[in-house]
Amino acid sequence: MHKVIAEVQGVNFDWDNLRLFLAIARAGTLAGAARALGVNHSTVFRRLKALEAGLEVRLFDRLAQGYVPTAAGETLRKHAERVEEEAQAIERELGGRDVRLSGRVVVTTTDTLVNAFLAPVFQGFVERYPGIELELLIVSAFLDLARREADVAIRPTQAPPENLIGRRLGTIRWGVYGSREYLQERPALEDPMRPEGHRFVGGNELIRHLASSRWLDERVPPEAFALRTNSVVAALGAARAGVGLAVVPHYMARQESGLECVLAIGPEVATDLWLLVHPDLRHSARIRAFMSFAVDAVRQRQDELEGR
Repeated sequence: MHKVIAEVQGVNFDWDNLRLFLAIARAGTLAGAARALGVNHSTVFRRLKALEAGLEVRLFDRLAQGYVPTAAGETLRKHAERVEEEAQAIERELGGRDVRLSGRVVVTTTDTLVNAFLAPVFQGFVERYPGIELELLIVSAFLDLARREADVAIRPTQAPPENLIGRRLGTIRWGVYGSREYLQERPALEDPMRPEGHRFVGGNELIRHLASSRWLDERVPPEAFALRTNSVVAALGAARAGVGLAVVPHYMARQESGLECVLAIGPEVATDLWLLVHPDLRHSARIRAFMSFAVDAVRQRQDELEGR
């Protein structure tokens, strides 16, 4: 174990080896580490064997559930994570002092926001700042901005992480929507708790934590649900096809000419939309340019977010 520490502290230890080791430790599999590093499985296997041979110690137990760090591996992980934190801090601080309106800005957000709302914002930004390259990372979960998994996050949330700074862009409001053809054949919906003659599209277990899913489940009897899904996009598509009524954000539904709002939902389902960045990057010229442009562009379209 002391040999591991000595080798990590030695000037010849390769930082890429630490990144490889951490990727395997976090993923628990060689395939997962390969995806995280953008290399193939055989490269990860070969480099791990070389790393263990060079250190003369086994870093992982190969178990049925995956690669589990040994005692020596846990020691290396503790030191490697400290090195990683320092490397990321250096990168953030130097990046934060960049005064050039050029380079890359990595933005993470959701597919629903890009497809139905943010795409024109990005289009306007790249036209105004042709020297800045935008990269979009579309994921549902928050990426770690401290680890530079992204530079900027645009997320609906009621509780933004305390280690980030940002601006509240507005409030996303929701409504109950159905297709015109579906609604023509059914009575008006005055109260979801009395849905006689109506079918509904709800959320399944994977998105039941969302306020919109809870709101619908609390009001509509189980037998009135015709379909459940883990995707708001799928719920919108099902409503458009006439499967039933769905709860979706106004900004998404307004993109669909064949949908009508039968009931606007109050603030209990509303979600704030935030633009967030790590504090170390707030002085970067290209980050500041993107944040300023995005804030202005989104606030000019508040009516779309709120369904007015």
